[in-house]
Amino acid sequence: MGLLDIVTGALAGRPTEGGAGGLGELLGGQMQGGQADLLKLVLGMLAGDGHGGGLAGLVRNFQQAGLGEQVNSWIGSGQNLPVSGEQLGKVFGSEQMSQMAERMGLSTGDLGAQLSQLLPQAVDHLTPDGQMPDGGLGSLGELLSRLARG
Repeated sequence: MGLLDIVTGALAGRPTEGGAGGLGELLGGQMQGGQADLLKLVLGMLAGDGHGGGLAGLVRNFQQAGLGEQVNSWIGSGQNLPVSGEQLGKVFGSEQMSQMAERMGLSTGDLGAQLSQLLPQAVDHLTPDGQMPDGGLGSLGELLSRLARG
């Protein structure tokens, strides 16, 4: 199963096969409905789906929250620095975290914990050259195409 199949399956709510690689492994193999929704939320953020202007906006938000070193490590080619759910609350703000958590059917603490695992890995995966892509990651369709090549 290719990475595009994994991602499109996740977006459609279909479980993936364990050990398939790529973003399927980011979520520990099997993607259930909630995990697929979380992946969709993250991909929407990275594609600029109303959550701060895509990857460039996300980087800017992290820098403004004093977490530039963390987000730069995810883009760079070295080890990814961790981020906590509490730190993500500073990046997105309590209102946006609450809205996202409500959409996901999670508490804000659970959402923060899950995002703190997925977001660094997704950004790292989408910036394999250790740099921000020229012009950002593009639309969700372009993002899926990038993942298929990754």
